Amino acid sequence: MSLVPGLGIVKGMALTFRRFFEPKVTVQYPEQTPQIPPRHRGRLQLLYDEHGALKCETCFQCAQACPIECIDMGGTDTKDRFHVHWGPPEQYAERREEQAIRRSGREVPDVGFRSFDALDTSALDAILAEEDFDPAHMLRILERTQEAHGFIPVPAIKRIAAVTGMWYAEIYGIASFYGHLRLDAPTRHVIGVCRCPSCSLFGGGAIRSALEAALDVTLGASTPSRTVSIEADDCHGDNGGAPWVTLDGERQAGITAELASRLARALAAQPARA
Repeated sequence: MSLVPGLGIVKGMALTFRRFFEPKVTVQYPEQTPQIPPRHRGRLQLLYDEHGALKCETCFQCAQACPIECIDMGGTDTKDRFHVHWGPPEQYAERREEQAIRRSGREVPDVGFRSFDALDTSALDAILAEEDFDPAHMLRILERTQEAHGFIPVPAIKRIAAVTGMWYAEIYGIASFYGHLRLDAPTRHVIGVCRCPSCSLFGGGAIRSALEAALDVTLGASTPSRTVSIEADDCHGDNGGAPWVTLDGERQAGITAELASRLARALAAQPARA
């Protein structure tokens, strides 16, 4: 640290003026090929953890921070719902190529890259017009979109981003932050389990494990037929000395791990939604 006030600025400006009068070097690419480091491959090198899984969770922070919006991403979310969410560059239209993950050296699961179902945007366009296409009303727009479709489809998010000018990553961040907003179509039945220490002490953890084993899904996921899903619930400290388990919002009293397993299997055996 200099003891002379302004000395750092003087040194910086001196370097600027010295470089200013130096001859400029322009590489006439592609006629002149620049010298490329031997380890450079022009691709992303994602890191793997000790279990062989990618540390990248497709959080879109890099896509959102990219100043020229050239990053697009795809993958599964943390709930393993096999959704493909792309980054902000919607100017590339419906680009669902798998190269974004393949470039990272990761195999692409086919189920994770199925095409989205077509979406009639007439109701959504009416909602956007009533909200004046204002990104400041984004939460209200998403709530009304869910009211119209039962959930918030990914094509709807892309449509909202296109007409409001708000980045896809920001809209997806809002939709995934609020617990009352859903990015999946609702299932026929929802089993809720509280994970607080009190409920876990009274057997909530064993009930959760029994439900996951019976349905072969994890907390926050649903069966492939979308008949049953397991969601985190909250007893708000009023469990009455028993684990808090709900079915479609109604508490199930006297539930045990064995009863929960039977209930889950019975619900899963019901016909799938048409």
